[in-house]
Amino acid sequence: MRPLIQLAYLICFNNFLERCVCKPEHDRVLSITVSTQEHVDTLRNMTSNNETELWQPASPTHITANSEVHLYIQSTSVEHVTQILRKHRITYTVLVENTKALVEMQTKNESSDPRSAGVNYERYHSLEDIYHWINKASQENPGMVKVILIGSSFEKRPLYVLKLSGQRGEVKRAMWMDCGIHAREWISPAFCMWFVKYALTFYNQNNDITEMLNNMDIYVLPVMNPDGYKYTWTTNRMWRKNRSMSNNSECVGTDLNRNFDANWCTEGASSDPCDPIFCGQFPESEPEAQAVAKFLRSHKDTVKLYLSIHSYSQMLLFPSSCSYDNVPNHNELLELAKAASAKIRRYYKSYYRYGAGAKTIYLAPGGSDDWAYNLGIKYSFTFELQDRGRYGFLLPPSFIPQACNEALLAAKIIALHVIKETQ
Repeated sequence: MRPLIQLAYLICFNNFLERCVCKPEHDRVLSITVSTQEHVDTLRNMTSNNETELWQPASPTHITANSEVHLYIQSTSVEHVTQILRKHRITYTVLVENTKALVEMQTKNESSDPRSAGVNYERYHSLEDIYHWINKASQENPGMVKVILIGSSFEKRPLYVLKLSGQRGEVKRAMWMDCGIHAREWISPAFCMWFVKYALTFYNQNNDITEMLNNMDIYVLPVMNPDGYKYTWTTNRMWRKNRSMSNNSECVGTDLNRNFDANWCTEGASSDPCDPIFCGQFPESEPEAQAVAKFLRSHKDTVKLYLSIHSYSQMLLFPSSCSYDNVPNHNELLELAKAASAKIRRYYKSYYRYGAGAKTIYLAPGGSDDWAYNLGIKYSFTFELQDRGRYGFLLPPSFIPQACNEALLAAKIIALHVIKETQ
């Protein structure tokens, strides 16, 4: 081989190796062990300045020493980020090697038209398909399902609530459940759909759901953040907030679970519109939070149980999240969460942490659960569904049945207790 041709060949081969080996083609998720305050400072700075999305915790301000950070990194920044970690001797492991494959798995649909046949509850569904499912559920179950329009999102998408009732007269007791307050938490709307399907299928067959529907109306909001949810399907799978515009910033979105009037925008929330835990311009500045608050205020005499469904990390939380103070019925809520966690572990071998939000994870002021509790709904819970970090927000569809059955078991235990205590 001639020297010039050989040189050209080597250059070409080296370029090939560089593309294939040195620069990952896919976005990745790393699990990073934070041991010292220097690590904390490095991580906070890095997550603010690179093509990254924090999975856990929700914001750089929540990163602390002796903790684990789950970080989503775009392919173009993987090499740079891992170099920084190695330079500062911060240990890490790869949680997800190829996020694109998991996203494709989550969005795959076997049917060319998912509306043509029955709904597959073991798949994730687009916003349009969820709206179609809402209408279909009410049309096919007119005696048990009523659709209520409680408001609209920033981008004027409808906020539909399904009211589930047993085949009986009026009752003066209700529970509320909302899903999808954070856009990227796809298992959450999947659970709301699963719950409604279960209630309609097993009413008068399963004793627990029959007792629930015979003794309380159940309000279900399948997607509280439709703009953000739509955005995760079309543009950015890792988006968390809603899609509202701020007057004095180019950054988009407010964290709806920091926008309620419960120690609003104190430690644990951010006044920076670019932060993932931005609290908004003022309490209930966002139309989605305002619609939910208005509905619950008008039903505060009947709603006895509030459930907000999130992911991930497998936890059963209750107030307070906005302060470290115990609420008056702390011990009762603790025992309830403990009983639900124990039953999940017994039936499904899954471990769920439980406790008051602020003491179990971190301060999160402006949350819907604390606000509902302060309104007078003394049974108020936030569920964090599967998993504990292996797949995080990219939980494969094959995990939907167990994740939903675990949450369903906890919801039934808590609801039956509330019925008993509010007779």
